[in-house]
Amino acid sequence: MDIRWLTAFLDFPADQFGDEVTFWRAIAGSTVSPPRGDHREFATLEPFNGDPHLRVQRVGSGPGGVHLDLHVDDPRTSALEAVELGAHIRDDLGELLVLESPAGFIFCLVDWAGESSRSRPIRWPDDTISIIDQVCIDVPASLFDRELTFWARLTGRPTQPVSRPEFVRLQRDPHLAVGILLQRVNPDGQMSATGHVDLATNSVQQEVARHEDWGARVVERFDNWTVMADPVGRPYCITSRNPRTGD
Repeated sequence: MDIRWLTAFLDFPADQFGDEVTFWRAIAGSTVSPPRGDHREFATLEPFNGDPHLRVQRVGSGPGGVHLDLHVDDPRTSALEAVELGAHIRDDLGELLVLESPAGFIFCLVDWAGESSRSRPIRWPDDTISIIDQVCIDVPASLFDRELTFWARLTGRPTQPVSRPEFVRLQRDPHLAVGILLQRVNPDGQMSATGHVDLATNSVQQEVARHEDWGARVVERFDNWTVMADPVGRPYCITSRNPRTGD
C-alpha cells in the first residue's frame, strides 16, 4: 500500500468538542478551519506552513479517542489489502472506509488530495520548539506481536526498537508529517488497542509548563518524556525528540 499522507484525528464527544478544540489548537500553535460535514462535525487544525496533519471530529457517542487517516490513491483497493493482513471493514461511507486493525485500533482509508508538504515545528517565545507529530498505538500485551506485524506490513516500514522494550517504532517516512509508535500495555480490562498523540520538543520541562497554563496536568514523568492529561483527562505525551525529524 502506498500511503501518501497520514492524518492524526482527535475524536471528541459533543459536550467536550468546543473546549477541547480550543486546547488542542493552542498547544499545536494552529488555527481552526470552518467546520464541515453533514453535521458540522469535522474541522482541521491548520498549521502556519505546510499541509495539515491534525484534524478534529465531534463523535455522536462514546468517549472519543484518536484514530489515523491513511491517504491513498485507491481506498477500496487498499481496504482489500488491509483485510488480507487481518483488518476488517467497520463502515463503508462511500468517500471513505472505516477499518479496525487486528487489535481493534480504528483507522480510515481516504483519497489522497495532494498533501505533500510537512509543516515546520512552532518556535514559542521562550525558544521552545514543538510539534504534534506521532500517534502511539497502545496495544494489550497479548495482541502486540500480531498488531506490530500488521502495521509494519500495511505501511511497508521497517520496525525500530527504542529506549524501552515496551515500545517499537515504525521507521519514519521523511515525506510524512506523522509517525507511528506502538506500545505494549497491560491495563486492567482493556481488550483492544487505543491510541494517543505524542508531541516532540527540544525542552520537555518548558513545554509541560506551557501546557499546564492551558489546563493540562502531569500524570507521570520519565527520563525522556512526560505523560499528560488534557483538561478533560485525555492522555498524551510530551517527548524529548527532534521536532524537525521526529527522531
